[in-house]
Amino acid sequence: MSTTPIDPRRRTVSAGLASLLAAPGLALAQTPAARWKPERPITIYNPFAVGGITDLHLRFMGERVGRILGQPVLVEARAGAAGTLAPAALMAAKSDGHSLACYTINSLRYPHYQPVNWHPIKDFSFITGLSSYTFALVVRADSPWKTVEDLFAAGKADPEKYTYGTSGIGGSGHLMMIEIEQLLGARYTHIPYKGGAEWMQALLAGQIHFLADASQWGPFVDDGRCRILAMVTEQRLPKYANVPTLKERGINAVGQSPYGLVGPKDLPPAIVQSLYDAFEEAAKDPALQQLLDRYIQVPWKKNPSEYKAFAEQYFNSVRPMLVKAGLVKA
Repeated sequence: MSTTPIDPRRRTVSAGLASLLAAPGLALAQTPAARWKPERPITIYNPFAVGGITDLHLRFMGERVGRILGQPVLVEARAGAAGTLAPAALMAAKSDGHSLACYTINSLRYPHYQPVNWHPIKDFSFITGLSSYTFALVVRADSPWKTVEDLFAAGKADPEKYTYGTSGIGGSGHLMMIEIEQLLGARYTHIPYKGGAEWMQALLAGQIHFLADASQWGPFVDDGRCRILAMVTEQRLPKYANVPTLKERGINAVGQSPYGLVGPKDLPPAIVQSLYDAFEEAAKDPALQQLLDRYIQVPWKKNPSEYKAFAEQYFNSVRPMLVKAGLVKA
């Protein structure tokens, strides 16, 4: 056995290092946490019909996240109730990361005017923002209305004669049209659908006169079957630079409708972080932007804390708009 004395300076350094590593949280901060791995396939509930941009986006992301996490990611449609049936499905799910839902802005409005068995903030774990829909007023290419002024004149001359399609009562498109009607004094008849694939079929078949919703119409405008009368955005889009916005026409209406992913309430932070990291990694695929561009959408990046903060702020501030729209009593 060696009898060499220990240098007291060395003992001091060793003790100091040991105390640092023992400090609360420091070891975790210096050692990356292991990524959570699902034990079976993950299911994402889609709030809209199969074939729409939301469905396509979720399947695109799910395929790549499945490879990252080592388990398939399945997308299951739960269309209806203005896109709120998908998050509602999580009320019966375990908080283990295997059940997620696409959460649209409608879920932050719906509880204000419809009894639900869930709270839009307290009953969910917010994971990541995904994208935001782009809104416009769109007709078939053979429509007699050549400008948005033609559409508005028709709604004033023959109130409620002409029909328009959206994703549902109380959805972003419906609220947008209520606001436009109030500003103009025009009236139209609202026809709700379960998603973009359905309302596009209805428009092309002549079952409705125009669309007032998100950019499922993009490919149909691009191939000449449909025409945009006006963008309901803050400013013109470079892709459709010749199409005016409603704001340019003196109508201060803008469609707002971001969406993201949530899990059941009390989802462990390690699972939330692993899911967020996996979706962030999947979003780096260049093909994602090509898909979003096809449907005139933009990424909506929110980490878990940012997403929850947005949801809380919007839910607490949106009620006056719903009262103005006549969907909620003051």
